[in-house]
Amino acid sequence: MATDLEIAHQVILQPIAKIAASVGIPEDALEPYGRTKAKIDAKFIRSLNERPDGALVLVSGISPTPAGEGKTTTTVGLADALNLIGRRAMIALREPSLGPCFGVKGGATGGGWAQIGPMEDINLHFTGDFHAITTAHNLLSALLDNHLHQGNALDIDPRKITWRRVMDMNDRALRSIVVGLGSANGVTREDGFDITVASEVMAVFCLASDLADLQARLGRIIVASRRDGSPVTAADLKADGAMAVLLKNALQPNLVQSLAGTAALVHGGPFANIAHGCNSLIATRTALKLAEIVVTEAGFGADLGGEKFLDIKSRIGGLKPSCAVVVGTVRALKMHGGVAKVDLGEENIDAVRRGSVNLLRHVENMQGYGLPVVVALNRFTSDTDAEIEEVASLLKAVGVEMALCTHWADGAAGAETLARAVAAHIDEGASRFTPLYPDEMPLAEKIRTIATRIYCAGDIALSAASARKLKQYEAAGYGHFPVCMAKTQMSFSADPTLMGAPTGHILPVRDVRLSAGAGFVVALCGDIMTMPGLPKIPAAFGIGLDADGEVVGLF
Repeated sequence: MATDLEIAHQVILQPIAKIAASVGIPEDALEPYGRTKAKIDAKFIRSLNERPDGALVLVSGISPTPAGEGKTTTTVGLADALNLIGRRAMIALREPSLGPCFGVKGGATGGGWAQIGPMEDINLHFTGDFHAITTAHNLLSALLDNHLHQGNALDIDPRKITWRRVMDMNDRALRSIVVGLGSANGVTREDGFDITVASEVMAVFCLASDLADLQARLGRIIVASRRDGSPVTAADLKADGAMAVLLKNALQPNLVQSLAGTAALVHGGPFANIAHGCNSLIATRTALKLAEIVVTEAGFGADLGGEKFLDIKSRIGGLKPSCAVVVGTVRALKMHGGVAKVDLGEENIDAVRRGSVNLLRHVENMQGYGLPVVVALNRFTSDTDAEIEEVASLLKAVGVEMALCTHWADGAAGAETLARAVAAHIDEGASRFTPLYPDEMPLAEKIRTIATRIYCAGDIALSAASARKLKQYEAAGYGHFPVCMAKTQMSFSADPTLMGAPTGHILPVRDVRLSAGAGFVVALCGDIMTMPGLPKIPAAFGIGLDADGEVVGLF
C-alpha cells in the first residue's frame, strides 16, 4: 500500500494563483511562498467584511486510538466530496506541530487521496508561522529576565513568574530547568519549556480578529506577580509592540489546496488536549466569506476540540455552526470495548457493541449543542462487513445517520454519501446552536458543567488553591471568561486507561491558569503534560532524504 507521501508525490499541485481564483481571491491579494502556497493579504480580507457567511461544518471525533481516527482526512475528503456534488466548499485546518511529526503521531495534512499539499512543506516549516509564534513568546521571556537583571523596576517576585519558554519540539528534558546560572547571567531561578502549541501566544494568535486585537491581547498576557501580589503583563514589560511585529506577517492566513484542488486555509495550531484545539479565527472567518460551505476540524475527540470549538472559539468569534460530523472507526470502538491493541485487526462484534457507547456519548454531546450530527465511519482494510453493519444498526436504533467513508483510498467519491447527508442538514437549516453555559456562570460551575454534562462525571475535585485562584480571577473581572479544559484525549475521564463511556467518576482539577490575553481560564485536570516527550522509537528515525533530495519517511 502506498504511503501518504508517495500518494502526494503522484499529484502535480496546481499553481496557487489558480486555486485562489477558484474562490474569488485576486492574484494581487496573494503573497506567494513558492508555486503552491501563499498568504492572503490582510487588506483583501478586510474587504470581505460585508459579505454574508457560508455554512460552517465542524468535524470532530470519537475518543481516539494513539494513531488517531482520521478527522483531518475526513475534513479534506468531505470538502472534496461537497465540491464533487456541486457545492462550493473550502477547508479550514490547523497547522501541524513539528513535535508530533518527529514523535508518534506524524503529520496533520490528512492522508491517502484526501490530503492537502504540499505535504512536506505544511508538515515541516511551512510559511514560518510557528517559528514566529515561538520567537514572539521567547522574546517576552527574554525581556522578562532582562527586566529582573536590569534592576526589577516593576518589583517582580522571581518566585511568582508563570511565563515559561517554548519550542516546537517534544523534549521532556526541558520541562523543568534553571536559568541564570553563572556570573552576570541574570537572576537565577527555576524555569521550564512548554511546546509551542501550548503557548498563550498561540491561543492569542488563533483568537485575534486583526492586528490591533492581536497586540491588545498580547499586552494583556500575565507573566508574573509583583511582591504585592498584583499582576505583571506583557504590556507592563513593553513587549507587546515588538511581539506584534514578529507576528505581523504570520497573522495572514495560508492558502494551499487538497490533492483534488479544493482551496484550504491552514493557519494556527493549538493542541486540543492542552489548549483550545482550533485553527485561527481569521482563517475560518475568511473562508466563510469566500465559500458556500466551510469544513473545519477540531482536535482529538468531541469532548476536547469539539467542546472548545463550540464553547470558546464560536463564543469569541460569533460563529454559528450548521452541522457536526463525528468521525469514528471500528478499531477505536473495539479498543473502547476492551480489545488489546494487538487484536484490533481481528473481528470482534461484541467489542464493537461495547465500544459504541463512546461514539454515542460524543454524538449526544454534539446534539446537546443543538447541532444535527452525522457519523462518518472511516473504513480500514481490516474492518469486516459484520462489524460495520453492527455500528450502522446501533446508530440506526437511536436515529443517528451514518456514512461509511473510504476517502483515503477513493478520494472525493469515497465521501460522497457523507457530503450529501451534511448538505441536506445545511439546506434544512436544522441547527439551533447554543453554547453549553452562559458567560455569567461562575468559573467553578463552568468547569463542573463541562465535567458533568460532557464527561458524565459525578463531580469535580477542585483543589483548595484552584478554588482560591478562581475567586481571584472573578474578583479581577475575568469571571465571564470561558474555560479551556486540559485533559487526556484518551478518555472521558482524567484517567487515560478508562475506556468506553465512564460515568460518575470524579474529575480532578489540580490547578487553574489565567490566559488573560487569549480570553479563557485553563483547568489542568489530572496528569497532563504541556511539554510532551519522545517515544522509545521516534518517527524521526525513519525520516530522511533520498538520492534526489526528496523527503522520505514523513507520515
